[in-house]
Amino acid sequence: MSQLETTYLGLKLKNPVIVGSSGLTSSIEKIKKIEEKGAGAVVLKSIFEEQIKFEAGNMANGSDSPEAWDYVNYYVKNNTVQEYLDLIKNAKKEVNIPIIASINCVTSKEWTGFAKSIEEAGADAIEINVFVLPNDRNASADKYENIYFDLAEKLKSTLKIPFAFKLGSHFSNLVGFVQKLNVPGVVLFNRFYAPDIDIDTLKFTSSEVFSSPGDIRNSLRWVGIISSKISNLDIAASTGVHDGKAVVKQLLAGATAVQICSTLYKNGIDHIVNIIKELEEWMSNHGYNSIDEFKGKMSYSKIEDPMVYERSQFMRYFSSVQ
Repeated sequence: MSQLETTYLGLKLKNPVIVGSSGLTSSIEKIKKIEEKGAGAVVLKSIFEEQIKFEAGNMANGSDSPEAWDYVNYYVKNNTVQEYLDLIKNAKKEVNIPIIASINCVTSKEWTGFAKSIEEAGADAIEINVFVLPNDRNASADKYENIYFDLAEKLKSTLKIPFAFKLGSHFSNLVGFVQKLNVPGVVLFNRFYAPDIDIDTLKFTSSEVFSSPGDIRNSLRWVGIISSKISNLDIAASTGVHDGKAVVKQLLAGATAVQICSTLYKNGIDHIVNIIKELEEWMSNHGYNSIDEFKGKMSYSKIEDPMVYERSQFMRYFSSVQ
């Protein structure tokens, strides 16, 4: 039988399939079910600074007293955080797979405190969600990028457990950015909220929440390139991974682990079993006994024509179309 063990952020995983941060990972019961179905690790549902402030605002609504606002804000913030810390502590007692916490803030000053508290609660690692919308036309790119770099340095000096940055793909030089970020790991890519417009009601709505199998294209390209260009970096591939074949593709491109989420909403938690079985069967059919034997085999630096990762036009397919 094929050996599926791998190491991600220094954590020993029984297989490279990680259930990503979502409502699927928000309770002990759900996490236990995920472990039962065979996942290698779990990323807890994110704690959002925005959520904390929003809840505090609703509770204090109608009060003009600064003291009341301060009290409610403090109470909600600490209780929301405490509930999250309790989830980490209880998860560590109830399951054996690694528990990766996830934090998502909009101001850098809040992150270090959240991260340290999560470490003290017993999390095995932390996934850092950062997204700063570059909407100031007078600002240079490095103004926005320095927010990420400053945060990374603060976390390095504060934390003892490993962490990964979950990133979007919209950087002017993604390879250079990740190199300069210099963190233990990255998750490629985050799936951010995106607005849509209902043309009948003229109201804003959310665009499609779940990924589709076709969404793997972008992450596959950059996993293949970055895994070759930057050493000593763990990469978790995310977005568009809906079956075992997609897991194999990302591992071949150089991913250390692969996160799944949307496919579980669409197909149920039991689908974890199918994904792992597909991975095992592919390895057996191709004569691989371990992940390391084929990981990165088709990355940018390992293939005969690396230009396939760089090509952006459909020349081969559309050149004959009149």
